[in-house]
Amino acid sequence: MTGKIRMGYNDFNPARLTETMSDRKTHWENVYASKSPVEVSWYQQEPALSLRLIRNTGLDHDAPIIDVGGGSSTLVDHLCNDGFKDISVLDVSARALAHAKLRLAEKASGVKWLESDVTELNPSGRFALWHDRAVFHFLTANEDRKSYVEVLKRALKPGGHLIIMAFAIDGPKKCSGLDIVQYDAEKLMAELGENFELLEQGHQVHITPAAKEQKFAYFHFTRSTKNSPNI
Repeated sequence: MTGKIRMGYNDFNPARLTETMSDRKTHWENVYASKSPVEVSWYQQEPALSLRLIRNTGLDHDAPIIDVGGGSSTLVDHLCNDGFKDISVLDVSARALAHAKLRLAEKASGVKWLESDVTELNPSGRFALWHDRAVFHFLTANEDRKSYVEVLKRALKPGGHLIIMAFAIDGPKKCSGLDIVQYDAEKLMAELGENFELLEQGHQVHITPAAKEQKFAYFHFTRSTKNSPNI
């Protein structure tokens, strides 16, 4: 990949943001053109941790949920089977979304499929739950992370749930040939800013299809109902 997608942790160059987002889309379209969904390192046949965290929220089945970077993930299958009726799946890769639609068959018509870079998302409504497994840690540019958080605050209802999973401080430093940013709770909360309350955190070792270990950290927040500006 080009250097544009590997900007450093504190780099800031607004003139390059559009090119960077284009690079991200090209990269992930190429990944899904060269590998099947069950071959990518982040594949999970059953996303047990995500399902536990989502089920523990106690949300009604009518609650709007978004899976950010969901792509070809099987999470949407399990959410449909659980009876959730308002599910959106966001991914920058059209190929990834196409894999999921094909797998879901007739159930796919009941899901909202959003092809977009998360930093450019213009949500038409607000969600009760925002789930992100392994998207935020790819945003190595400070401006991209700020854009992500601004979109998150526009999209997540006050009182809504935020579930983020990212590579842990002692986890991988790269994934899919790209640099990433490792996180613990303190580092992530500094990015999110005020108005998010941490309910649960922990670690998980993910075993890839190639039988390699990836150390993840997971975080479950709620968005405060007090002083939560609409931006």
